[in-house]
Amino acid sequence: MSARNPAAAAPAGKGRNAEETSKQTAMASVALARAVARHLEGKPEEALKELERALAKGERSAEIFQAMGQIQFELKRYEDSAASFRELLKMKPGDADAWFNLAVCLERLERWQEAAEHYKKASETDPERVEAQLGLGVCLLHLNMHKPAVAAFDKVLQARPDWEPALFGKAVALQQEGRAEEAIELYRRVLEINPKSEEALTNLIALGLARKDHELVRDTADQLLGINPQSVAAVEGLAAWAFACEDYELAAKYCTTLTALAPEHFEGWYNLGLAHQKAGRFEQAAEAYEEAVRLRPESAEAWTNLGLVRQELGDTAGARQAHEQAAKLDPSGTTALWNLALALEKSGDFAQAEKTYAEIYKRNPKSEEACFRLGLMQLERGDYARSAETFENCLKLRPKWVEAQLNLGLAYWKLGELDLAQAAYEQVLEWEPKSVDALRGLAAISLQRNNLDEALEYHERLIALGERSPEILYNAGVLLQKTGQPEAAAERYREALEEQPDFAEALLNLGHVLRELGRLEEARACWSKALEAKPELAQGYFAPARN
Repeated sequence: MSARNPAAAAPAGKGRNAEETSKQTAMASVALARAVARHLEGKPEEALKELERALAKGERSAEIFQAMGQIQFELKRYEDSAASFRELLKMKPGDADAWFNLAVCLERLERWQEAAEHYKKASETDPERVEAQLGLGVCLLHLNMHKPAVAAFDKVLQARPDWEPALFGKAVALQQEGRAEEAIELYRRVLEINPKSEEALTNLIALGLARKDHELVRDTADQLLGINPQSVAAVEGLAAWAFACEDYELAAKYCTTLTALAPEHFEGWYNLGLAHQKAGRFEQAAEAYEEAVRLRPESAEAWTNLGLVRQELGDTAGARQAHEQAAKLDPSGTTALWNLALALEKSGDFAQAEKTYAEIYKRNPKSEEACFRLGLMQLERGDYARSAETFENCLKLRPKWVEAQLNLGLAYWKLGELDLAQAAYEQVLEWEPKSVDALRGLAAISLQRNNLDEALEYHERLIALGERSPEILYNAGVLLQKTGQPEAAAERYREALEEQPDFAEALLNLGHVLRELGRLEEARACWSKALEAKPELAQGYFAPARN
């Protein structure tokens, strides 16, 4: 709300003092006359000088200080004006106008507490002066004293129920106090009185945004835009409405308008980037975010989104740079570090990615995902012992975490700790009896231990679950062949060849099984096909036998 103007001087009373006082009054009247003449000529500075000369000659009167205060206020010399009104109050402590005018000066100087005290004094001196109560309410608003502000505005409205400044002031106080419904009703009353109140419409937009009342935002913003086509608040409101409707094309349109109206408006550029990003236009999004970080280089969020769209554009170096900047700006958080770690991982810098995940986990030891990604990086690097330890920590954070348990089994298997690896995979099967990954792991361990019957069992379970890759079928055939089941082995080899007709090893072994079954012609046909598919199988065929 705007500050009030000072009150006009009250008519001077007739003097009835000694002759000296009459003489001073006459001299002051001459000075005042000269000042008024200069002021009427549009020369306030010269008018003020006339009054200052009178003071220098000792011509001190309430009228001179009143005039000086008024002219100084007009010249926006609020400190000087306040000093003049204070001098006036020393002479006339009961002058309600002087108290009010002093309060107005202090309000212009944003000395809210002092201004409030002087508005109270003006109101006490003249209880009928509603402007003083209005000024008090405004100062209390600036002091975040919402309830007393409402009380002050109520006193004004008792005297003048439809006074727009008081209605607006009370609406603001209610809005700040969190009484949104009441504030909305008052702003609507203001608009009934003054349909072109941009302040009321702007505040209604803010209330609509806070309450996620998108219809209120749209309707009010349209109304404000009709009054002021250059209104930033109106365009912001319509952009927010478009975002809420997930109409990112329209949101981008409004945000483009906003950046044209206010080129240095950070939020406009940021939201334009977001609209383009949501619409999948990453190049335009990057350009908007680049402008946003130029305007506000300390915005970690803008740097983060810039990094994300650069990633989408395949600019891994640019993405990394943006995420590093975001991480510097957010030293206590982990969101920027997460994006940096993912960018490093995508660019193939696994060592730095691992360090970043380790930092995230250090900052937040309860972060399951950071712990898991750290374990994966360690596994990728071949640090199986540390990886196993990290996945054990994952399982402490989430006891029945299948993926962590599988990777723990893999880490132990890589370490040669077959018993621990087997126990890890068996635990997964207890949680998920149809876990293909666990069965694969157990099959590999059984093969490594040359436990053929057990390995065959796991392969058959995999096939029963629909795992019919050529490798699984081939391995099952080999195991059947080694355990003396040639007919069944031949069937598995044929199934593998259905999936991959040029699978040379399957053709070769099928030939061996068919020979064992006495079907030599079929065996020779298989061997010929195997050599056609993979000629190197012929190497060593004619090597001399050794005794």
